[in-house]
Amino acid sequence: IKYVEHTYPDKLEHLSTCKSPHTMLGALAKSYYAGKINVDPKNIFVVSVMPCTAKKFEITRPEMQNDGVPNVDAVITTRELAAMIKEMGIDFAVLEDEEFDNPLGMSTGAADIFGLTGGVMEAALRTVYELITGRELPFEGLHVTPIVGLERVKEAAITIENAKDEYAYLNGVTVRVAVTSGLKGANELMKQIADGQSPYHFIEV
Repeated sequence: IKYVEHTYPDKLEHLSTCKSPHTMLGALAKSYYAGKINVDPKNIFVVSVMPCTAKKFEITRPEMQNDGVPNVDAVITTRELAAMIKEMGIDFAVLEDEEFDNPLGMSTGAADIFGLTGGVMEAALRTVYELITGRELPFEGLHVTPIVGLERVKEAAITIENAKDEYAYLNGVTVRVAVTSGLKGANELMKQIADGQSPYHFIEV
């Protein structure tokens, strides 16, 4: 968000209004889950363990709170967590296996991959394809390939066939998406958009 705000402010209206996966979970923890366990959201402290230091700034944005309560209270990086584990002398090799907590029950496959690079795009494609055709997305027909000349960028395309009657006008349309991790790939994709050369309907960074 910060990158687009500073570099391509005229494109802000085209950004998804969805929060990032970890702040979505924080918002759920302090709303749905808080109600489920009958606890005041102000008494729930949410910590996210993330690979990116930018997440520390993200949680301070005013959009990342509801009714004055932050969705996520603190962010530590994976490197910081590793240092804390080492400092406490915890040896994972001798720890007994345990099941993860399951406070919200079982999730869908799309939800499982939502937080991964490309996960949001895949979840969106699955949902839209099934809505339009009434069938699950055929992954054997989803051609994911690296883009020559663009570092750390992958693209995928799926052609709509046999759509429901109300979406028949979409038959034959090929939906093209791109996924990248990091600002280097994002910059290349944004240049394409600014030059009017982007072939993509959906881009995930």
